[in-house]
Amino acid sequence: MSIIKFAVPCLLLAAMIGPAGAAEPLPAAIAAPGETVVLSVHAEGAQVYDCKAGTDGKLAWAFREPIATLLAEGKTVGRHYAGPNWELADSSAVVGKAIGNAPGATAADIPWLKLEVASRRGSGVLTPVTTVQRINTHGGKLDGACDKAGEFKSAPYSADYIFLKKG
Repeated sequence: MSIIKFAVPCLLLAAMIGPAGAAEPLPAAIAAPGETVVLSVHAEGAQVYDCKAGTDGKLAWAFREPIATLLAEGKTVGRHYAGPNWELADSSAVVGKAIGNAPGATAADIPWLKLEVASRRGSGVLTPVTTVQRINTHGGKLDGACDKAGEFKSAPYSADYIFLKKG
């Protein structure tokens, strides 16, 4: 029995870190060596785009903001929205600033990201967090021309967010 007791936490840790596990480490651009996992959640939501004129004057979809529900063990534990902000039900929240990225698995997937925490508020699980990783993205990209400036369109996406702290 003791073998199973030890194996389960290792499997849970591997699941939290992502499907790559030890065999395939995260891309160097988003890796956070020496940092420890505080929380791992799954997000289901949409990436919202705005129809705007680009530098060439042509209308194109421009990323506006994410809107997602954060889930852990099938329960809603928080939300993700413009900023980018991650806010938990315990009222702790962090705002991130992207400092690294790696391509998603397919052309339709938004990139994987590494974000450093730029600010925090409230007190709770996210209080010690210094880094956020977005991995295992599925969907979320919106390409092509749009017809009318000011129109909005959303692209469904899912991702895993890993909240880490230094030390």
